[in-house]
Amino acid sequence: MIEAPQDDAAVDRFFARLRESAEAGGLSKLVLAKPRAAEPGLNRISVRSLDLRGELHLSFVYSHATRDLTKNLPLPEALAVLRELVGVAFSHAHLFTADEELQLLVSKKGRQSLRRVALAGASSAQAPGAHDREKHRYIDIAKPFLTELGVTDAQHRLIPAMARKWKQINKFIEVLDHALDASGLKQAERVRVADFGSGKGYLTFAVHDHLHHTLGLPAQVTGYELREDMVRLCEDAARSLALDGLGFRQGDVRSVAPQPTDVMIALHACDIATDYAMHMGIRAGASVIMCSPCCHKQIRPQLMIPHPLRPMLQHGIHLGQQAEMVTDGLRALLLEAHGYDTQVFEFVSLEHTSKNKMILAVKRRQPRPAEAVLAQVREIKAFYGIREQALESLLGNDGAA
Repeated sequence: MIEAPQDDAAVDRFFARLRESAEAGGLSKLVLAKPRAAEPGLNRISVRSLDLRGELHLSFVYSHATRDLTKNLPLPEALAVLRELVGVAFSHAHLFTADEELQLLVSKKGRQSLRRVALAGASSAQAPGAHDREKHRYIDIAKPFLTELGVTDAQHRLIPAMARKWKQINKFIEVLDHALDASGLKQAERVRVADFGSGKGYLTFAVHDHLHHTLGLPAQVTGYELREDMVRLCEDAARSLALDGLGFRQGDVRSVAPQPTDVMIALHACDIATDYAMHMGIRAGASVIMCSPCCHKQIRPQLMIPHPLRPMLQHGIHLGQQAEMVTDGLRALLLEAHGYDTQVFEFVSLEHTSKNKMILAVKRRQPRPAEAVLAQVREIKAFYGIREQALESLLGNDGAA
């Protein structure tokens, strides 16, 4: 580590290196940390390079306690904004390039210091990416969308902080690929996908890439997201990469009108949003439904604990686990009753939740009688005293139950 003398030139040297690395394509990430409370609730700002319509931009992600905001600015304007933030709104700036890390520290009295850490072991730091290439991966780490979304750097090396996301992307596409096999969609003339709660689009882009490029299927993949800034971010990335058949819209699974859909995806759909997503998939005739539920709130207050279970379920954590199991068990049975073969299994947890359950439903090619399964649903509800379950109610309103 080399520490420069504390002088006013430290900021100038830092920004000269920032500009140089951005223009050369070697900027991995810039992080502004240790906020000075210039904006309440703003914890940090992450910055990466982004090519929009052939022009170099910097993409800012403002991380607040409850939300993220994204802004994309041309390089000169972005550098001017950063100049105003460093030392005023944030005390620390960390620049990560392909071969070094620069740390700019500004004290409350304005004293500046610049520290440099040479990444001589960069090859070992990138070992996870190299190791991943040795495995069978459904997504090639050199795909441009991974760089565009900040999973890999300009040299297509995995950014260490994105290792869990990279694992999740590959596991998800593996599950999807097997579901496409089982459903017969690999032989379809086209595949229509709706991804509700698409967020920053990691999985949405990966689904499009797998369908369009790996499997060679004409695909229309649409990500739906409530946050307008996330929709703009993903639309800009898709436009920059000229990806046909990939689009993003602002919308919620409860309000979007059902469209003919082959694959319905809803990850981290909170509480009964999962039921609305499953209902949407059934109504849209989806051959594959993939949900990762969380926040099981509807069933828990309804549970009438049967006498043999009371000593065990007197503990809140056990009652919550029981409510989760009953909720997802009923969902799986209702999907079975409406023509799907259903699996419930462990999935790679998402970065914003510890939940790691996947409900996967693949439409049967041959229908089966539903009454026996619906009878099991009624028995479970009666055992626990459950009056209402959202998916069952939605299907009942359709006249389908």
